[in-house]
Amino acid sequence: MPPLIELRKLTVAYGSFVALKGLDAAVEGSAIGLLGPNGAGKSTLLKTLLGHVRPKEGSARVLDVDARTRPLAVRAKIGYVSERDCYIPGLSAVESVAYAGALSGLKRADALSRSHEMLNYVGLAEARYRHVETYSTGMKQRLKLAQALVHDPSLLLLDEPTNGMDPKGREDMLALVRDVAFSKGIPVLLSSHLLPDVETVCSTVLVLRGGEIAAQGEIEALKRGGEGAFHVRVKGDAAAFAASVRALGATVKEIGTDDFRIVTGNGLGPDDLVAAAAETGVELRRLVPDRVSLEDVFLGTLSDGASAGPVGGAHAGL
Repeated sequence: MPPLIELRKLTVAYGSFVALKGLDAAVEGSAIGLLGPNGAGKSTLLKTLLGHVRPKEGSARVLDVDARTRPLAVRAKIGYVSERDCYIPGLSAVESVAYAGALSGLKRADALSRSHEMLNYVGLAEARYRHVETYSTGMKQRLKLAQALVHDPSLLLLDEPTNGMDPKGREDMLALVRDVAFSKGIPVLLSSHLLPDVETVCSTVLVLRGGEIAAQGEIEALKRGGEGAFHVRVKGDAAAFAASVRALGATVKEIGTDDFRIVTGNGLGPDDLVAAAAETGVELRRLVPDRVSLEDVFLGTLSDGASAGPVGGAHAGL
């Protein structure tokens, strides 16, 4: 079977600015996360997969269809949840979803039937006859999911699906996305700046940086990829100890006056931390392993000093 998404030397440019630089990747999985700092090329990649942007060089195949030469065929197979709202004022939710189904090629009766089914699935059955402009932010996000699923797509692309939602709404949306991917069997590509969202839903990840692929693979395998995390507490010159560890190539995060969370790489281990403590004359009070997170993996892709912006919470760093 061909991969869900296959990129071959994919290069996309806006005038003299090259947004994607010769991407080569075969993307597989039930739920794939798409990550990267601002300007990394995430939005450009989604637009290219949808056939809205034509590559300068190379190709992007989606479900074994060339997005450059057959964009309508690609879009017929894809469900897309846009970050931005797009609805027609005056239409009810059931009319909006049925309209999306009709645009996808469903017959009127089938589109209406599927509309009721999808609104029930996303939890909007009781509000199906309300005008969409009266919906809350969370309801609009779930409406967009219903519109994306109405034609029973073979792949679902989601761009910031929890944007603007409160914690409970965000949790409910992520549960729906997981159900789509793992129970209904529709593969999902989730682009989000919220690392916990990706880690909650996705099993694999594609990380972009500066228009290039910085990391790709199963999240758990990437976490095990030669890095370790430790909680360290010291007594003495904590600043000198932290500087010494950073000089070894580790990431050091201060979590208290004398407490640090240290993510090692490049073959570094606890013995190196003990040696750094001895060299700087500090006493190690605590040195215990900690769980490597997706944030650690992401920050590791920025080891050349590029700024990731804030990560891991409700912000626009990615």
